[in-house]
Amino acid sequence: MKIYQTLLEDCSAGKKKFAVLIDPDNYSIQALDNVVKHSVEAGVDYFFLGGSLLVTDHHARIISFIREHSAIPVTLFPGNNLQLNNQADGILLLSLISGRNPEMLIGHHVISAPFLRASNLEIISTGYMLIESGTATTANYMSNTMPIPSGKDEIAVCTAMAGEMLGMKLIYMDAGSGARNPVPPSMIRRVRDSIGIPLVIGGGIVGPDLARAAFDAGADLIVVGNAIERDPGLIPLIAKTRLT
Repeated sequence: MKIYQTLLEDCSAGKKKFAVLIDPDNYSIQALDNVVKHSVEAGVDYFFLGGSLLVTDHHARIISFIREHSAIPVTLFPGNNLQLNNQADGILLLSLISGRNPEMLIGHHVISAPFLRASNLEIISTGYMLIESGTATTANYMSNTMPIPSGKDEIAVCTAMAGEMLGMKLIYMDAGSGARNPVPPSMIRRVRDSIGIPLVIGGGIVGPDLARAAFDAGADLIVVGNAIERDPGLIPLIAKTRLT
């Protein structure tokens, strides 16, 4: 079954989902092996693959390794056009709707469209929203945009509603890599109450308590990257929060 259709059905049934974010620039195969083992044992739902930069281009090697050692779907979470790879299962086609940089709204998509049309990737259009996290993040710098202030729930609500009305299949609210603070629960709750499509939350989730808080506020899917890079042992602890 397709990634998005499965996500829709699980969300309708109230099932929460957990994705481990793999930034290829930050992983050796040895470190990846440890994360994949923990993820398989914990029943992680997805691997998201990507990052804001591309210092070491070994996407294909990482995807091949994951496929050899697990059946967990691999979804591209690209920071730029150089991170496209047809070996993955799908791609979050991100439109940065919280910013006003035309390249991030539609420009890179135009360049990528011929590759994506010819690929076997499941394309999931995603309204991507950067949320202020208490510190400057790589995503803010590389996108050349300002994040939505963390105390401005109404801006986030209106932005998410606009994304849904424009036909986005997901709304992804992200505090960014290296975030000091996660997306506030009050903002998650208000956005969840205002849209009818799945809500993804990432950035600043450094442990099970924050994961549970995001789920309780209304997140359908949480994404954790940096904390797992530092401590893969968090994977089973965060995975359990889907059930509590």
